[in-house]
Amino acid sequence: MNDAVSITRDLVRCPSVTPADAGALGVLEGLLKAAGFDVHRVTFSEPGTADVDNLYARIGSSAPHITFGGHTDVVPPGDESAWTIGAFSGEVKDGYLYGRGAVDMKGGIACSVAAVLQYLQDHGGKPQEDGNGSISFLITGDEEDVSINGTVKLLKWCAERGEKFDHCVLGEPSNVEVLGDMIKIGRRGSQSGTLVVDGVQGHVAYPHRASNPVPDISRLIVALSDEPLDHGSAQFQASNLEFTTVDVGNTAGNVIPGQARAKFNIRFNDNHTQESLRQLVDERLAKACGNRIRAHIDWQPSNSNVFVTKPGPFTDLAVAAIEEITGRKPELSTSGGTSDARFISSYCPVIEFGLVGQTMHQIDERTPVADLQKLTRIYRGVLDRYFA
Repeated sequence: MNDAVSITRDLVRCPSVTPADAGALGVLEGLLKAAGFDVHRVTFSEPGTADVDNLYARIGSSAPHITFGGHTDVVPPGDESAWTIGAFSGEVKDGYLYGRGAVDMKGGIACSVAAVLQYLQDHGGKPQEDGNGSISFLITGDEEDVSINGTVKLLKWCAERGEKFDHCVLGEPSNVEVLGDMIKIGRRGSQSGTLVVDGVQGHVAYPHRASNPVPDISRLIVALSDEPLDHGSAQFQASNLEFTTVDVGNTAGNVIPGQARAKFNIRFNDNHTQESLRQLVDERLAKACGNRIRAHIDWQPSNSNVFVTKPGPFTDLAVAAIEEITGRKPELSTSGGTSDARFISSYCPVIEFGLVGQTMHQIDERTPVADLQKLTRIYRGVLDRYFA
């Protein structure tokens, strides 16, 4: 069956905890091949990481080309005995479809597939009746973990084949309270690091023979946290540096430690690049250290860059489709964490619009059946407007 509820059920019943596929991509492959899509299953590898299966499917060979992105992998279900209905049951109870991934984001994928299949059926199996246009799907099994062998490599693989995307809709659960309240048009970048302060280990009774890094790291944490990185931008809130751990690795109560470390994360807006952000923080650290404190930052590699899809015709047609079905005009937001949109944004404009995210990653993850039906109609409205 090609409706969103049935497709969601079939996907949820595949226990595809990252990096396992467990048959989820096979469900999509069967549906898309039957509709005339050229389907590719591609496995990517990286030393030290698990192999990940991915899917790319396309119908049509010309512009305009809209692609629907998503991931079939899910986080672990946790204590399965605590679930009202089995974590991988996909069953419907009291108007809700239950199961890990129902919201994040097998439901969103199912709605996009159902909408595309309906659209093609109504248009003679072609994106446009004159034969122009293309529709594709970029589906990975590596979003909920390290994101190494998934979308980032699938996009590169597509580019090497000459695939060009004009726009992308990513079906992540973007809505906060109710379907239609938010479209994500961008995401902040993410950069992590560790502040390292070197002291001199010694006996607490002889502090003059030691140099205690604990007071120094406390001062530096305050110095780096207190001064704003910026005051926001047109599309983004202010960047934020947040310390998450402080550790000296000291188990002895009578020993002054020789080193102190503090981990932090920065969510940054489009006032910065990763390089300029690191330079700014390093300069502030040097100023706070003066000539006395010995400290440096170990920066972690990051593939989470800031991006934004500026409001325009593409966001306008999405807003119109949402407003028609829900009666709500969605907020264009850049809030939240990271997603695979950060990779897609390097290839084409991308927006995120999916289900309501209130129960994602929780026990009893679930979505209203009515939302699955409405989201399918919204995606269909996007297609109608896109190829009009």
